[in-house]
Amino acid sequence: MDEKLRKDELTRTIKFTPPLYKQRYQFIKQLVSKHKPKKVADLGCADCRLLWMLKFCNCIEMLVGLDISEDVMKEKMHMLYPLPGDYLQPSERSLTVILHQGSVAQKDPRMLGFDMVTCIELIEHLEVKELEKFPEVVFGFMSPAMIIISTPNSEFNPLLPTVTLFRHPDHKFEWNRAQFQNWALDAAARYDYTVEFTGLGAPPPGKDDVGFCTQIGVFVRKYLKNGEPEPVEKFKEHVYKTIFKAVYPSLKDEKYLQTAVVNEVVRTSQTIARRLLDNRKSKYKKICDGVETDPPFLTSCFLRDVEDPSLTKTDNPHMEPFINGQTIYMPLAKIFSVPKVKQLCGTFETLSKLITGKVALSNDGSALLIDTEYENEELGE
Repeated sequence: MDEKLRKDELTRTIKFTPPLYKQRYQFIKQLVSKHKPKKVADLGCADCRLLWMLKFCNCIEMLVGLDISEDVMKEKMHMLYPLPGDYLQPSERSLTVILHQGSVAQKDPRMLGFDMVTCIELIEHLEVKELEKFPEVVFGFMSPAMIIISTPNSEFNPLLPTVTLFRHPDHKFEWNRAQFQNWALDAAARYDYTVEFTGLGAPPPGKDDVGFCTQIGVFVRKYLKNGEPEPVEKFKEHVYKTIFKAVYPSLKDEKYLQTAVVNEVVRTSQTIARRLLDNRKSKYKKICDGVETDPPFLTSCFLRDVEDPSLTKTDNPHMEPFINGQTIYMPLAKIFSVPKVKQLCGTFETLSKLITGKVALSNDGSALLIDTEYENEELGE
């Protein structure tokens, strides 16, 4: 929640490096790297910092944040929009980021089917009735494959000189290790999860008996769900208010894929064409025995030599470009053989489909046409 940074200010006398909130986020990121979830939800997302960090994890295709405070989310949600670079170089994966305003004590069908749900420093902010409903909603209804819950360890509080009762005035409670573990084990047993306990923020030397500053429970669902625990039809109503949604440009979208393919085809064909022109120019100069000629004459002279065996890279002549008059014929088979193009398109048919109408092609569609006069200008001739 938004108070996470304020909580960490209290621990400055202990001096955690990096700050405890960053350690919590890094802990989640490591779990994401290990388990590769596709759908991740952060309950109590507040300032969206964790969501912002997770959007760079390539395995994630959907990120959802939920918080009771719409205003707090709106202050920072601009960080979740795609950047110009995301449009210039779309990712191969799809990514959608959504923010909902609502309570973790309410059931909304849009929260079903997640691989991982994080609850970082959240439960201590819940009222008694919300806390009672929390296991039923998160473990029972949402039922993700993995749940990570962190909360303050009250046993550490005596080491924090500015703390009297709780670390933050909005906290409704703070549990010691036994209280948290009893609650966690009960929830895990009731909803078929295993749980392992760990923590962050080690105590200073000689104070090991108090445990970590932040205690963490990592819950893993025991069995794959064959169906939803309750009929989805019962929860058709969307109780959360959606305040933000961003769909990132992706190569899975044909619009962005076509742009990427056309750009790569043009770049590749121009590179090959310039090498061809350089080769022809070099060959003609040797024939002329060093006679100086103006570039226009030189160009028209060496372009008359249509066949150039020295450029043949394969046993298939139809794979190699050639010059006819003022036009370079660049076989699509040659372009498709370039690894980057093949990776983008997958099949030759897809390549043909995506570039048709976007670049100049021969009558039979087998070659891309390049005007040598334009290429010469690019070369400064």
